[in-house]
Amino acid sequence: MSRPAVLAIDGGGSKIDAVLIDRDGAIAGSARVEPSDTDGQRAGDLAAIGLAVEAACRDARIDTDELPVARLGVFCLAGADLPADDRRILRSLEPHRWTTDTILRNDTFAVLRAGTNRTWGVGVVCGFGTNCSAVAPDGRTYRFPALGWIAGDWGGGADIGEAAIWHAVRSEDGRGERTSLARAVPAHFDLRRPRQVMEAMYFGRLSVSRIAELPPLVFKAAADGDAVARSIVDRQADEVVSMATAAIRRLRMTELDVHVVLGGGIFRNTFVPFLERVDDGIHRSAPAASVTVLGAPPVVGAALLGLDRLRASRTAKDRLRTTLTKDPVGNRLDGKRRR
Repeated sequence: MSRPAVLAIDGGGSKIDAVLIDRDGAIAGSARVEPSDTDGQRAGDLAAIGLAVEAACRDARIDTDELPVARLGVFCLAGADLPADDRRILRSLEPHRWTTDTILRNDTFAVLRAGTNRTWGVGVVCGFGTNCSAVAPDGRTYRFPALGWIAGDWGGGADIGEAAIWHAVRSEDGRGERTSLARAVPAHFDLRRPRQVMEAMYFGRLSVSRIAELPPLVFKAAADGDAVARSIVDRQADEVVSMATAAIRRLRMTELDVHVVLGGGIFRNTFVPFLERVDDGIHRSAPAASVTVLGAPPVVGAALLGLDRLRASRTAKDRLRTTLTKDPVGNRLDGKRRR
């Protein structure tokens, strides 16, 4: 029995998608698992990835006792942030022998490739945390370490949630500006006062994953005119702009019609001023840029990276994209305003 050409894995903070693809772009099998340990990739525990591979193989009716299951493996993983991470993860993958050859990338590269028909551009992920990577037309790459505040990062669900709690507490005790977040934040956790949220965090009763549930509440408050919530939203937009434009400048793409792809749960909110602020900020540094909110699952990008490596036909890539997503190029932010 012939084996698929590509095993594509997208491993973000909350889920792992696995897809087996034939060289002609046909999907042989697919699966999604939700790991219990969202830091599994950083810790070197690839058990959840193994579960995703096994489930995709079952879907494709492939016997995992007969290895490899595919010719090329493309693993786009959160936690593959530093060269040392790459070496550690590759060492962890090697004993499994799922594929003959392996490509390892950060998950931002999957977002980038999923959102454009090109092989170059900028990808920004803003979900639980935030990160950015870029590829130049000549193949040069740049990416941020994405290690949190020690790497100069701010943004994503966890940071927005912490900011909402910070402002809610200060609003209650009089040190800060009054904000509707002082009511909305504790109500989200079935509590009455911001101080109770503070104490729940201090005593470990509120996990970071629960705190990361707060961004929709913050965006709603901003849409309702709350100035404090709007300041948090604006800060997030400015951080996205800062990462994207720094990457564009680093690879000397400010004069190019670079595609900037935005992926992750934060970009799925419907507060238009947030997206417009991102769009305007990027265009100030790269006037010819095209800013896109990703409409495809990121695993599409991992799969396309594999087909790129195998030099598959454009027809095969279009077939893959059409099968896995209803929106092949995402939703243009600037189509009506700028073009």
